[in-house]
Amino acid sequence: MVKIHAASVNPIDFKAAQGGIMRLFFNEKTPYVMGHDFAGEVVQTGKCVTKFHAGEAVYGMKIGAFAEYIAVTENQLATMPANLSYEKAAALPMAGLTAYQALHDYMHLSAGQKVLIQAGSGGVGSFAIQLAKVLGAEVATTTSARNREFVEDLGADKVIDYHEQNFAEVLKHYDGVFDTLGGDNLMKAFKILKPHGTAVSINGIPDARTVVELDLPLWKKYLLRFAARKINKAADERQVYYRFIFTRDSRKELNKIRKWVEAERIRPIIDKIFDLSETKEALDYIQEGHARGKVIIRVTENEI
Repeated sequence: MVKIHAASVNPIDFKAAQGGIMRLFFNEKTPYVMGHDFAGEVVQTGKCVTKFHAGEAVYGMKIGAFAEYIAVTENQLATMPANLSYEKAAALPMAGLTAYQALHDYMHLSAGQKVLIQAGSGGVGSFAIQLAKVLGAEVATTTSARNREFVEDLGADKVIDYHEQNFAEVLKHYDGVFDTLGGDNLMKAFKILKPHGTAVSINGIPDARTVVELDLPLWKKYLLRFAARKINKAADERQVYYRFIFTRDSRKELNKIRKWVEAERIRPIIDKIFDLSETKEALDYIQEGHARGKVIIRVTENEI
C-alpha cells in the first residue's frame, strides 16, 4: 500500500475517458479511478513482499493514481530517485517506461543510429530525446519554433518546426521513428525510414503482432486487424517494421531510469502542477496539447 504524494497526467487518461477505440484495451469497470503513474511512500506491505518496506520512497505505474492511496504489486514500482522531489519523480514512470520500451525494447536503438522523435517538447518526447542521447543516437525532433531552444537543451541534434517544414521532405534514411502523434504523421514517418527501419507508435493503431499478443476477446481482435489494415499495408510496401506499444510495468526498467536520473544523465521536465482537487483542470490543460514536459497532480504537500 502506497500513500501517494504526487501523480502525473498522461494523454491516455483523457483518451480513455473519451471512449472510442481506446476503450477496447481497457478491462476496468467504469467508473474507475484515473491516473497511471505516481510517487509516494510505502505504508504497509503484504507478508510475501521482500523488495520494499514501510517508509520507503517509491515511484511506479498503475491505473488509479489520482488518489490518496494505491495498492500495487512489487513489479509495479521501484525505489524513487534519491535526488528528486515526489512531484518530479511522479513525472517519470509512464513517460520513462514508454520511451525506454519504444527505443530500447522495440526499436533496439544503438549508438550512431538516427532516430526521429515526434513532439519532442511533450511529456514523453522530452524524456525520449534524453534517453536516445544516453543510448548514443543522433536525434531529430518536431516541435514549434518557441520550443527550439528547449529541445536543443535536452539534446536534440536536428529540430523541425512543424509549422514551417514537412519532416518527411527534410529527413531521409533514418533507422527509427518514435511516433507520439499518429494519423498522417505516422504514415509519413514510413517515408523517412531506411529499408528494415522501425517505426514505434503510441498513438496509432495496433499492428498485427500486437493484436495477437493482446488478451482480448476474438471479436475485438478482428476489429483491430480491420482497423490496422491500411497502416500495416503501408509498412509492408515500404519494407519497414511497424509496432504499436502498450507500456508495461517493470521494476527492472524503473531501476535503470532511477540510476540515469541519479547520475544526472536524464532529468524530469515539469510544465505545471495542479492540486488533486484540480484534476479536471489538469486533464483539460493537457488535452490542449501545448504542455512542455509533464503535468503533475499534487496529492499532498510533502516533499523530500
